[in-house]
Amino acid sequence: MDALDQIGPRLRAARRARDWTLDELARRAGMSPSTLSRLESGKRQASLELLLPLTRQLGLRIDDLLPAPATDPRVRRSVERRDGMTIAPLTLEQSPMKTFKVTYPPTDEAPAPRVHNGYEWLYVLSGRLRLALDGHEHILTPGEAAEFETQTPHSLSATADGPAEVLSIFSIDGERIHTHRAE
Repeated sequence: MDALDQIGPRLRAARRARDWTLDELARRAGMSPSTLSRLESGKRQASLELLLPLTRQLGLRIDDLLPAPATDPRVRRSVERRDGMTIAPLTLEQSPMKTFKVTYPPTDEAPAPRVHNGYEWLYVLSGRLRLALDGHEHILTPGEAAEFETQTPHSLSATADGPAEVLSIFSIDGERIHTHRAE
């Protein structure tokens, strides 16, 4: 089914989602119910003249009636190395949540805690992760997870006995703070 063939079924779905009859939407859009029926069934060619009043009544954009272009789902973003950490992005740039595989180098002491807007979820893949959270130190081992609001003072680091690999999921605000260099 090509893009134009999907306009009718998408119009029908939008109308039904609002619990409107053919007659009701046709009346609102200033056209005959039979014209709308033929559009929805694909028996009438869609034109801007017909679609504009329909999309206005349905609260849609013309683009909403067309399928999204196929995109490559593979993540091909550069790995960043900073302060001994390796930060590998695991989500596309435009993703609403940001996921990274972070490798923390071994260290004797936790870095100074920080606070910022956002929320963080993490999962330890290997090694031992030191989570300093609100004045308490927690050691997480492989298979353990944690989540916290990033307004709580926190820092993350591996312990002295080796690196730690962690999957971290951030809200947009948390991603900016944890994965970008300070400007």
